[in-house]
Amino acid sequence: MRVALKIAYVGTGYHGSQVQPDVATIEGELFNALTQLEIIEDPKTARFSSSGRTDAGVHAREQVVAFDTDKPNLAIPRVINSKLPNSIWAWAHAEVPDDFDPRRWAISRKYRYIMSGEQYDIAKIRAASKLLVGEHDFANFCTKEGDKSTIRNVEKIDVRVSGTLTKIDIQANSFLWNMVRKIVTALTMVGSEVRDEEWLMQMLEPESYEEGLESSAAYGLTLMEVEYPEPIDWCEDAYAIRRATDNVHDYLVRHRVMAEVMDHLVPNE
Repeated sequence: MRVALKIAYVGTGYHGSQVQPDVATIEGELFNALTQLEIIEDPKTARFSSSGRTDAGVHAREQVVAFDTDKPNLAIPRVINSKLPNSIWAWAHAEVPDDFDPRRWAISRKYRYIMSGEQYDIAKIRAASKLLVGEHDFANFCTKEGDKSTIRNVEKIDVRVSGTLTKIDIQANSFLWNMVRKIVTALTMVGSEVRDEEWLMQMLEPESYEEGLESSAAYGLTLMEVEYPEPIDWCEDAYAIRRATDNVHDYLVRHRVMAEVMDHLVPNE
């Protein structure tokens, strides 16, 4: 039987989602859990695949993975989570067709970038974001990988203000390496008036204009959702979600305390 999982994780402390030798990765932890529980023998024979990779420090709410198993009764979130660190958790599972490939079958992906927005003109960011929607050559907005096509279709960009934070949701058919973080860099450059919309339009014409962009910090980026052409009959695990809620609460408390600690480290003038 082929089983799919929805996986969430806090990417801090991991060298990305894709397994790598001698460093901590999301897939490495997941492979350890699945093999310890004897759900799979190894990733290759189980035809393990994921909906995409995330870089070091990037988070996910809905990374989709799939694998073959002859123990579907064990391939459920609450069992798998028993062998995972608190920073990674499965929260839904589904039986999928034998040829299901979470990356190739996906038709759309949505990322969210959260940043401090106090120093930017949000109206300028919103106006600039509209220029990026549609099919364009995003060669200036990615880290290139060989001869891979850099043409992508950005379906939607939504910019919202939440208190002192700005949330940028970007949805596309697929993304290039570092594409979201470089788009955010470009939008903040326009929002701070370092660059203008005319420059942004030039950036979408890489055959006549090239300029390198730094990637925005990884910690603000989250893979939010992956869409497929046919609905998948997901079974959400209420117990796993409750446990994840408790873990996230612990993270929030720790970071609120650390924010207060940091505020007291520098003497008042």
